[in-house]
Amino acid sequence: MSLQQTPSGERLHIGFFGRRNAGKSSLVNAITGQQMSVVSETKGTTTDPVRKAMELLPLGPVLIIDTPGFDDSGALGSLRVQKTRAILRETDLAVLVVDAAVGLTLPDRELIRLFQEQGTPFISVINKTDLLASPLTSHNSHEIAVSAATGYHIQECKELIARMAPKNEHRKLLEDLISPGDVVVLVTPIDAAAPKGRLILPQVQAMRAILDAKGIAIVVQEADLPQTLKSLCKAPSLVITDSQVFDYVSQIIASEIPLTSFSILFARYKGFLDCAVEGVHALDQLPAGARILVAEGCSHHRQCGDIGSTKLPRWIQSHTGKDFQFEFCSGHDFSEDLSRFDFILHCGGCMLNETALLGRMRLAQSQHLPFTNYGVLIAHMNNILNRCLLNGRLLDTSKNP
Repeated sequence: MSLQQTPSGERLHIGFFGRRNAGKSSLVNAITGQQMSVVSETKGTTTDPVRKAMELLPLGPVLIIDTPGFDDSGALGSLRVQKTRAILRETDLAVLVVDAAVGLTLPDRELIRLFQEQGTPFISVINKTDLLASPLTSHNSHEIAVSAATGYHIQECKELIARMAPKNEHRKLLEDLISPGDVVVLVTPIDAAAPKGRLILPQVQAMRAILDAKGIAIVVQEADLPQTLKSLCKAPSLVITDSQVFDYVSQIIASEIPLTSFSILFARYKGFLDCAVEGVHALDQLPAGARILVAEGCSHHRQCGDIGSTKLPRWIQSHTGKDFQFEFCSGHDFSEDLSRFDFILHCGGCMLNETALLGRMRLAQSQHLPFTNYGVLIAHMNNILNRCLLNGRLLDTSKNP
């Protein structure tokens, strides 16, 4: 990803769904103005989800997802349908593509039911109108008739997508926690797992949020934190640290100075902090041998010292004095069936959009599984969770007036 490119977690995810040969890929190509997907008269040409990050005017940065046909059959078809359902869990806006010559079918109605079940906003696009004897018009504000082949109503389709797209302007990373001129210290360890020549996304986004709020960002490694604090003429308004050095940093930072972590801020930003705080307390009640799923939103090469696969299992077993069974998943590999697990531990989710993270949280909740994240868990194990929640300021108190 380019340093100037909008992260995938900040892009609106638009999924194109429908039957085989309804013209999903042709419509995607027409809307994006690119040959993003292979187009063929043969049914089932799209066998795996195709993703493309791009700018879609008048909407802005989006992630377009072209999905396999929902009416596929057989063993392989069943797998494709399962993938389509997984894509829906991360979709902010669904586009149902209907063949004008065939009309609404049972698979289309099943997709609509799934959209409504998950609360996913959607529009219906009646494609291939050029093959009809007479023009097709729609009186439904969520529906539009188009022809991907001729370009008929493609611009209007883009505008409808923009109107129907959910707005996430309410989300704040930390801009509401500081005032102009406030000094914020960011503690960013550079260890073997740190990416070469760059900072990780949560650190970069935190710096940008501080600048947007007219604050002053000071970035430091943990070993240099004491000297940095001495050099300041006044105490910082906030200290944000990588969760894995919580123990060290919490002892250096005076108790009256607000302290939190990138991971906790991202849990709030993505909308699942309250759930993570509620779920973390289940750790201490887990019996020996319990299965813990450690999930990460990005796909990366795990190495010695990796926080998810190495440090957290060690810290958890040290904290509880119990041996657990750990399983790991990353990227889009998050199973719909979590029944074999007893506890779900997730990363901050900087590479996932809010819909995807909340979808995973709801999957866990529907199966009565505690769900928390790295930062909340590490703060809990260091007995500083309330402090790192800024004495409750980060929680959604609107639910409990």
